[in-house]
Amino acid sequence: MLDLRFTPRDPDEPNRSATPLELLFDLASVVAIGVAAQGLVESIEAGRTMAGLIDYLCSFFMIWWAWMNYTWFASAYDDHSPAFRLLTMVIMFGALMLAAGIDAVFDRTPILLVLAGFSAMRLAMVLFWIGASRGDPERRTTARRYAMGITLMQGYWLVAMTAVMPSAPLFLPLFLVGVAGELSVPALAERHAATPWHRGHIVSRYGRLTLIVLGQCFASIVLTIQPEPEPSLLDAGRLWQAFLLAVITFSIWGLYFTDDPHLDNSGYGRALLWGYGHFFIFSTIAAAGASMRLLTEGTGETPLGNGVLGLALACLAATLWIVRDRYRLQGVARWWLPCLAIMLLLLTLASPAPLEAIALVLVIGTLLRRRTPPHGAPC
Repeated sequence: MLDLRFTPRDPDEPNRSATPLELLFDLASVVAIGVAAQGLVESIEAGRTMAGLIDYLCSFFMIWWAWMNYTWFASAYDDHSPAFRLLTMVIMFGALMLAAGIDAVFDRTPILLVLAGFSAMRLAMVLFWIGASRGDPERRTTARRYAMGITLMQGYWLVAMTAVMPSAPLFLPLFLVGVAGELSVPALAERHAATPWHRGHIVSRYGRLTLIVLGQCFASIVLTIQPEPEPSLLDAGRLWQAFLLAVITFSIWGLYFTDDPHLDNSGYGRALLWGYGHFFIFSTIAAAGASMRLLTEGTGETPLGNGVLGLALACLAATLWIVRDRYRLQGVARWWLPCLAIMLLLLTLASPAPLEAIALVLVIGTLLRRRTPPHGAPC
């Protein structure tokens, strides 16, 4: 008989790293992210750019939210018990179900499979929090608030998303209400007593997922190098394009993984902003990979593909400034990333710039940012 009781971990535990089970969970989530990115590509190719972007962000939210909730819980309560591992596997299977149903989001057909996968992931989290309430008396109220909030929101999703077709005008407003409700659950629950999550472990987990999502860019680069229908031949034009895409991918890595810490303190407000802000970081990196695939599957560079890539990179730079750099840097260097975001945005809005211009601006911005030494105390 499994003992549903999860005791808290030490938030100052030395050398805390991701477990193989957590990395396996990341892979399940990235499969769903890849399906969502492919749906975005197909929507753009079909001339449904704005609708496809909305569908992509909605499906990405469900994937990211389930991943984030599990990640922060595991940081605080992963006791390596059979019950913990079993519930983790249930959530992973839910992620795979969600991935299998994402096409329905883009087709604007009933999203029953997505709801089933999301429900499996969320109800497993309810059991996790019930176990935490039994194993952590000090934070019992916090755990119960989480369990109750998740249960209420899951009821909302089941009613709202089955009562209204995805093609109905009311669907998006109802979805946004659900997003607001979900985001409020941790904010309300943690006010009573913060869970003992491990700062270094959380930063490491987010960094690992960033690397895995960057794999979407690498996959697009490989497809660019291989010309059709004879993949054994070398095409100088495609090879140059692949080189530029690789430069952009390496620059994304350089912007994210700087020498100064991402989350330099465990303050309540900072943790929420940093954790929530990564929705835009993860989704824009995946969207950048999708735009690269759009260029690859076309006949070369296209204004639309370059435009999506430029907008994604501008959003990435702006988000990194909001969640990290405005706290860590001082003086002129503090404004490197906002300036980079504006430059990329201007390149995109004026008229989608050539890939060479996007790569050059991004490389210069990345080098300037990485040459900036970290400062001590946050602002």
